[in-house]
Amino acid sequence: QVQLVESGGGLVQAGGSLRLSCAASGSIFSINVMRWFRQAPGKARELVAGITSGGSTNYADSVKGRFTISRDNAKNTVYLQMNSLKPEDTAVYYCNADVKTYYKSSYIGYWGQGTQVTVSS
Repeated sequence: QVQLVESGGGLVQAGGSLRLSCAASGSIFSINVMRWFRQAPGKARELVAGITSGGSTNYADSVKGRFTISRDNAKNTVYLQMNSLKPEDTAVYYCNADVKTYYKSSYIGYWGQGTQVTVSS
């Protein structure tokens, strides 16, 4: 089995910064893409940023220039540095990873439990 555990959420004032972390553990053979999603109350879950094992990244237009995704492959961990936060960034942030375990030959998507980010105006 694979577990993804997020940390780093909290309450911050507009213009502030937070750094989210997500550590994957379990019977991991390799991890392909790691992503951050977010879901605000009453809204659909949306992709915030993604990063491949080789370091290629992509971002939602709404966070470009403010958020930076990175990963440490040796630690199976992905990070999201969030700067210049806005009240509209308030959401539950979820980590997602495409993982190949020692028991299956294909990559399967796993989710973390989510971490709350609240930005006050």
